[in-house]
Formats: sequence, structure tokens, C-alpha cells
Amino acid sequence: MGTASHHPHATPEPHRHRRAAPHRPPRPPGAVPPVRPRASGADPLHGTTAPPAPAPARPSVEGTSTMHLAQRAHRPWHTRLGATAATALGALLLAALPAPQAHAAATLTNPGFEADATGTATPAGWSTSSATGQNSASYTESGGASGSYRLSHWSSSAYQVETYQTLTGLANGAYTLSAKVRSSGGQNAAYLALRGCGGAEQRTDLPATPNGAWIRLVTSVQVTGGTCTVSLRSDAHAGEWANFDDLTFTPGTTGLTVKGGDLSTLPKNEAYGATYATATGQRGDALGLLRGAGMNYVRLKVWVNPADGYNNKARVLAMAQRAKAAGAKVLVDFHYSDRWADPGQQTKPAAWASHGYSQLRTDVYNHTYDVLDALKAQGTTADMVQIGNEINGGMLWPEGSTANFGQLAGVLTSGAQAAKAVSATTQVALHLAEGGDNGGTRWWFDQAVARQVPFDVIALSYYSYWHGPLSALQANLDDVSARYNKPVLVAETAYASTLANNDALENVIANSSQLAAGYPATPAGQAANLRDVMNVVEAVPNGRGLGVVYWEPAWTAVKGSGWDPEDPASGNAWENQALFDYSSRLLPAANWFAHR
Repeated sequence: MGTASHHPHATPEPHRHRRAAPHRPPRPPGAVPPVRPRASGADPLHGTTAPPAPAPARPSVEGTSTMHLAQRAHRPWHTRLGATAATALGALLLAALPAPQAHAAATLTNPGFEADATGTATPAGWSTSSATGQNSASYTESGGASGSYRLSHWSSSAYQVETYQTLTGLANGAYTLSAKVRSSGGQNAAYLALRGCGGAEQRTDLPATPNGAWIRLVTSVQVTGGTCTVSLRSDAHAGEWANFDDLTFTPGTTGLTVKGGDLSTLPKNEAYGATYATATGQRGDALGLLRGAGMNYVRLKVWVNPADGYNNKARVLAMAQRAKAAGAKVLVDFHYSDRWADPGQQTKPAAWASHGYSQLRTDVYNHTYDVLDALKAQGTTADMVQIGNEINGGMLWPEGSTANFGQLAGVLTSGAQAAKAVSATTQVALHLAEGGDNGGTRWWFDQAVARQVPFDVIALSYYSYWHGPLSALQANLDDVSARYNKPVLVAETAYASTLANNDALENVIANSSQLAAGYPATPAGQAANLRDVMNVVEAVPNGRGLGVVYWEPAWTAVKGSGWDPEDPASGNAWENQALFDYSSRLLPAANWFAHR
């Protein structure tokens, strides 16, 4: 990734994320309670189960077909319940939780809600529970994801409701629940859950889907007592809605292997005085704090000969030692440049400026081998490498441009061969921007595959304010993972926790018109955005969703640690997307590194 400057007194930053179609613009390129990761514990949605009431006439919550949905989908984001209040409410209501209505079956009954006509408050095979006596807030209606009907949660007043089904006679082992969902967003809680399965409840929160598209989510659990309850729950304000359809409950497990952060700028930040602290203000090392939150991969970019002496081979070696000592794995991101490389710029290193294609292949091999062999020699072998950074238009321009894809394939192959020569177990990733662009991703990888470029992982950048809705990301990840039979990694993502600035340089995301729908620039909005990206990656079929890397979570605003390696006075346009706030405290989004 790179940086973008709109400050009137700043030298323009590289064209990393100044979004001109189809590429993003450059980067260095409210107290809201935290959004908590899924966990077991108190649940505010259970109460006594009343007999299903006759289904009253209700407005449809069809995604794009009625005025009612349009009205609901544009309601403002509501402040979530505070953690203390939610815990107290959950404890009170849980005391009244009735015994689940068990269905003597090991498979889901009526998983697509097709067995009932529109307006059925309790679908066949399911049970309904509401702590507030609002069973009628759960009902079937027309407009399914693949069939004629779906389950909806909605009420004209605030409501809490659960639609659930208990499975019995299950063999012990891992199981995964999958469902297609849509949501207005803004609820206190809306999620899929597996509970009463012999261990901690597992849940996956519904994202807001303002475009009306269905999103597939998964959650998995270990069944140890032969019984498990599938639960669809909402705790919502008046008019907020959720849709559920096409459920499956099958053997198998899900999860993310990579839960990473790009800490390339951390050494420079530390050198210029940056400090970091826990959410409660206890000082600590940024890497240690993020690792303690669950981050298990550290991404490090390497430039050939940067002007400021950071992000070079020596700095990468030192950071790799820190990462491995903390128990994290290392992803090395080769830019093959002396500065930022991205879709808008792929400048050859000064030392290679006069080299033609044949010599560039040698340069790429030697540079890649040199860095990776040094890492191996010090006992910090790279676990994964990127051969190029956001190379939608190629790299090492002009010789390695996509206009000369045969030559691009040659330099990529040289880099991949060097990586494998150092360590056969190091995974090789090819990295593009525009994670929601399926056509562009397909075109690029079709070209690479046709030219037999070796790679192990498809890596994509996805920033929801630039790269489209979650549905576009999901469609792309699902398609290319199957098309090329490769795991997929979101190698860069981030979101703002505030629109306030903390230095003289205007931030890349600086005003509300730039935000992704459904995600305010608050600590809770930032956490929800990361959560939802991780959930989409986890749902990639056949376990091909490898993980997510957060871009520069520790790049806070410190004078001297700016985006431009050639300008010590350059500022930071990214500090409002770091995972540390302006008091240097760890933000709630970091808790999602502990994602299952």
C-alpha cells in the first residue's frame, strides 16, 4: 500500500490510493462500546416461550422490492448496548430460559423455510422464543435467497427474538453451520449461533447489507454430547430487520489461519518516539500488545534501497526476529522498488533503472534470494512471501507491465523460484488490489496461470470504502479460490475509528462521504468492519479462506515518521485507521485477532 496527500502544503504522495477508476487513491501511504468477538456467556434474547401468535399483516422486508425495506435500510446506526448493561440484562433473562424444544433428528428440518407459507411466525421444525413476548417478530415471508421464502426478524417496536432448532443424536465432532443472511444493521445484536453443544457458544454476527445482497456466513463448534441447538437471534431497535435462508449444518470446522498485521512502519515510529498502551492505559510494546490480542502473523515490506534506511533488508531482519520471538509468523512483502509500489506506480529501484528484461529477472532472483536466505540464516525463515505488491498493472515498469505480460510472468517466476530455493515450505503469494473486482482478478490470474507462473496463495487488498460491498468481496473470493484451486488471503484491509486528524496532513479517509455504508468512523464501526471482512474470508468454501492482514495497525501520528522516505517532514495520512487511538491505547478492533 502507499499514501495519498490532499494537504495544501504537502508534496503529493504516491498514487497508492487516490481512487481514479479502477484504482484506489494513494495512502502511505463518540464513545461507543466495543464490538465484542463471539463468546459464550449471557444472552439477552431468551425468555419464556409463548405459543405462536397468529401472524399479523406485516410490512415486507424484501431487500430491494418494497418501500419498507428502503426505509429500514437507511436508518442511522444505533449505539450498541454497553457491556455492563448487556451482561446484566443477559443474566436476568437467561434465568428464564426454557428448555429447548428438541427435535429428534440429526439434520436440520426446513432449513430453507420453504415448508410454510408467508406469515408463519414459527416455521415448521423450528421454535421461537422472545424475552419481550414478541414471537411475532420472527416470521417467514416471500423472497428467499434461492427458494421462494425466507425467515425474517422485524417489528415496528424494539424487540428481542430467537428462532431455533435443536438437533439430537449427533456423533461427537466438529460441525459447521452455514446460512445466507441480510441485515439492516444497527441492531444491538444479530447473529447466527451454535449453543448447547457441549462447549462454549459459537456465534457469527450479521453484517449490514445496504445493497440488499445476501452474504453467506459460517460458524463452527465441537459437539461433545450428541446435541446442538442452531440459533438465529436478533436484539433490535424498532424497524431494524434481519433475513435468514439456506441453512446447512454439516460435519467440519472453519477458522482463519492468518490473523495478521503489517508492522512495516513500527520501527520508524518507535525511533521517533511513538508509545503504545493497552485499552486501559498500561504501556507496552505494540507488537506484544497486538500479539496478546491474537495477531499471529506479521507482514513486513522490503524496499531495495530506501532513502530513509527503513524497510530495507536489515530492518526486515530485525523485525522478523521480534515477530518470531513473540510467537508470530512472518510474511515478507517484496515491492521491488526503493519506495511504495502499488497499482499507480511500480518504479524500478535506482540501481536497476537501466536494466532490461533479462537483467531484471536476475535482479529479482538475487534480491529475493538474498533477503530470504538471510532470514533463514538467522533462524527466522519466512512463512510466506509476496512477489510484488498490488501488481494489477504489473511491476518493474515498463518491462514488467501487464502490457508485456509474458515478461511480467518471467520476473514473477524468478521471484517465486528464488523463494522456493531458500525454503520449499515458504508459501508464495501473488497480490492484487481491488478485492471486490472479480473480472479484473480473473483476467490477471488467467494470464498468470496460462504462463505457468508458480504460486501458492491468491492475495488481495480489500478496503470497503474503495473496493465495493462485502458481497463483491465474497463473490470474488469464492470464485477465484475455486477457479484456481488456491487459498485466498485478504493481505490488506483497514478502517477508520474516527474522522478527526492527529497531525498536519489530511487523512486518506477524512470525511463521512468516504465511509462504507453501515460502518461509522467510530471504534465500534472499525471493529465491525474488520469482523465482517474476517467473517467473509472464513466462509470461503472448502476451507480456502486463509485469513486477513490489517494494514499498519501501529502507524500512529509521530513527527518524523511520515509516508515519504525521501522527506523527513512528511506526515501520516493513516493514523485514524491504526488500531491504537490518539491516546496510544489499543482499540476494540484488535480483539478480532482472537477470531476463531
